[in-house]
Amino acid sequence: MEKEKTWSYKDFQIWEGLKPESGHFQYFFVVSEKGAKKCSYCVWIDDETLDRFDRSKGFETIASLQREAWSKWVRSKIDRGDFRNLVLKLETSGQKEIDLGSEGEKLTPA
Repeated sequence: MEKEKTWSYKDFQIWEGLKPESGHFQYFFVVSEKGAKKCSYCVWIDDETLDRFDRSKGFETIASLQREAWSKWVRSKIDRGDFRNLVLKLETSGQKEIDLGSEGEKLTPA
């Protein structure tokens, strides 16, 4: 799988990829408009949840298998004009969206 990918949707450019050298699963979509960063959408998977996606817990394999579903999530956010910096956090109890702009403390993926 390509480690980084760039694509366009409507008038936006999206760069995506795994966060380099992270000990936790973090996949980023950085949305830009006319060369200026608009927002970031991130997917974080709890360590305990990784094996639901790949028994070997391989980050690149998980990203390759889930990329299209996450890209649809990004396109739906753009369609709605939702340009908040968001995390889609996947946990054993399910998934939730977290607005990074409203978090009072530093949020970590673990």
